[in-house]
Amino acid sequence: MSRMKRERSASDSKVIEEIAKQHLGLSTLETRRSDSLDFHDLAVWQLRAALEAAYRAGLAAATKEER
Repeated sequence: MSRMKRERSASDSKVIEEIAKQHLGLSTLETRRSDSLDFHDLAVWQLRAALEAAYRAGLAAATKEER
């Protein structure tokens, strides 16, 4: 695989947004320039679930690209 940075596709962004919504309870990942909107308290189990979901999504995408 090339060391060049891969641009994030619209489908990648959608998966990331869904993980943020489902596991972290975030309505958006856009910067809103407000501390109360941009900073959140999260439990470690929420972070673990989000990271595991992201790992699974990456694994599925890599498997799909190999085909």
